[in-house]
Amino acid sequence: MTQADALRGSGLARPAIGAALALAVLYLVLSLPNHPAALTPGILRVFPLELPVIFVALAILPAAHGFTIAVRAALVVFLTLVTALKLADFATFSTYNRGFNPLVDLHLIPAAWNLASGAVGAALTGAGAAALLVGIAFLAWLIWWATGQLSRLTLGPGLRRAASLVMAPLAVIAGLEIAAAMRTIALPFNVPGAAFTARVAAERVTMLSHTMERLNAFRDAAHSDPFADVTPLLDRIGQRDVLLIYIESYGASSLTNPRYGETHLQTLAGIEAELDAKGLAMRSGWLEAPILGGQSWMSHTTLATGLWTPDQRTYGAALVSGRASLFHLAQRHGFETVAVMPAITMDWPEADFMGFDRVLAADDLGYRGLPFNWVTMPDQFTLAALDRLVREGQPGLDRSPVFAQVALISSHAPWTPVPRLLGWDDIGDGQIFNAVAQSGDPPEVIWRDRERVRSQFLKAIDYSLRTVGSYAARQAAAPPLLIVLGDHQPAPFVSEDEGLAVPIHVIGPPELVEPFAEWGWRTGLIPDPDAPTIAMDQFRNRFLTTFSSQSVSP
Repeated sequence: MTQADALRGSGLARPAIGAALALAVLYLVLSLPNHPAALTPGILRVFPLELPVIFVALAILPAAHGFTIAVRAALVVFLTLVTALKLADFATFSTYNRGFNPLVDLHLIPAAWNLASGAVGAALTGAGAAALLVGIAFLAWLIWWATGQLSRLTLGPGLRRAASLVMAPLAVIAGLEIAAAMRTIALPFNVPGAAFTARVAAERVTMLSHTMERLNAFRDAAHSDPFADVTPLLDRIGQRDVLLIYIESYGASSLTNPRYGETHLQTLAGIEAELDAKGLAMRSGWLEAPILGGQSWMSHTTLATGLWTPDQRTYGAALVSGRASLFHLAQRHGFETVAVMPAITMDWPEADFMGFDRVLAADDLGYRGLPFNWVTMPDQFTLAALDRLVREGQPGLDRSPVFAQVALISSHAPWTPVPRLLGWDDIGDGQIFNAVAQSGDPPEVIWRDRERVRSQFLKAIDYSLRTVGSYAARQAAAPPLLIVLGDHQPAPFVSEDEGLAVPIHVIGPPELVEPFAEWGWRTGLIPDPDAPTIAMDQFRNRFLTTFSSQSVSP
C-alpha cells in the first residue's frame, strides 16, 4: 500500500488537500502588493511572515471552540479590510502617487465615480463598482473558508505543544521585519520574508497619527497671519486687473518630459515672441503644488490662503479657520473679486469662505454649445466670458479693478475631443464649437491605449497654452497682470514624472512683471530648469509683500 493509499484510507487526504489550498489562498492574500509597479510574479518569491503565525494560531485552537470562531472572524475582517486598503492604494498611487489615507480621502470615492461616469458612462462605472464589491465579498468568504480548513487540522499533543512554543518567536520575527521596514529599528541581519500585509496596517495607523498631528499644527498656523491687519495692501498694482489663471493638469512634465516638451516649448517660444513684439513683459518660474493627479481645489486654496492644503481635511480646516485669503485681502483694498469656474455644475458652498464678490459657475457663463465630454466648455469661451461678464469697461473709470481666479478645464481628463482655437469674434454663444465637440473617438476608446491618452493630453495642454497666449495678445493695449500657472501634474502614468512642480508665468506691463525678477524667475515664458521651486503656500505672502507699499515680514 502506498502512502497516498494510506492517507485516503485513513481519511487524512481531504483535510491535507484543503489545508494546502487554504495556505495557498492566504499566501496570495498576504502577498498582494499595494502599488501597481509591484504587481509582478516576483511578489510570490517573498514569503509572507504572517502566514506561519496564522497557521499555528489556528492549528492549536479547538475547531469548534467559540474563541476559535472569534479569531477566524477577526482574521477575515482584518485581511479583508487591509486588502481593500491595498486596492485603494492602487488607485491613489496611480493617480496621486501616494497611499490612501482613510482620514482625509473618503471624498475621493464620489469624486472617482463622477470622473469615471463622465469618461466611460454611468452604466460601465456602476458595473465596475458592483464587480469590485462582489469581489471583496467573495474574498471575505474565501478567507473564512481558508481559516476554517486550517482550524480543522488535528495535531497530536506533542505537535500542539511544539506549535505553541514556536508561535511567539514567529510573531517576534514578523514584528522585527515590520519595525525594520518602517525604519524604527536597524537589524544586523536580513529577515527571510516580509510581513507586508501587517506592515500596511501598521503604516496606516502611523499615517493617521501623523495626519492628526499635522491638522493640529495646521490650525495653529491658520490663526497666525502677518497680513491680517496691514494696510494698504496691493496698492502698487494701481488700477490694473489681476487675473490668476489656472491651466488644468499643466505640470512640469509638460516642459521637461521630451514626449511633451518638444511641442510645448516651441509653442511657448512662439507666444513669447508675439507678446514681446506687442510690448508685454514676461517672467516664468516653478511652484510646488500640494497634490498631483487631481483635486485642483487643494492648489487653489493653498495659493490663496498661504496654508499648505494637501487633503480634504486641511482644505476644510483652511476654509473655516477665518484666515483671510488673497481674495479677501484684495476685496478689502478696492478690487472686485471674481471666481470664473466652468467646472462647477452643482452648489459650491465653499466659495462663501474664499472672499469672492461673485462666482460665475458653468451655468452663469452663457455657453450654449455642446460639452466636450466631462469638460463643460472650451477654454477660449471661458476667457471670452470673463471679458464679457467681468472686465467690460476700464478699471478705475467704469468699474473697480478686478482680481479674478479663472480655472481653465479643456486640459482636464479625458482629453477628448480637443477644441480648436477660433477667431475671438466668431465665438458667440459657443455653438460654433459643436462640430468639434462631436468629433473623434469617445473616451472609452481612447483610454484603452495609454499612448493615445498621452497623445491627447499633449494636444489638450497645447490648446490651453495657445488659448492663453492668444488672450494675452488681445489685451496688449491695456494689459492686466496675468498670472498663469498649472494647478498640478497629471496622473503619473501620463506625466511619467512623480514630482509636484508646476510652471508659472507672469505676463503684463513691465512695471508689474519686473518685480518677479527678485523671485528668481527668468525673463520669458520658458522657466529655467535649474531655478528653485517655490512652495505654493508661499505665493500669497510673497505676492502681498511685492505689491504692497507697507513693509511686512511674512
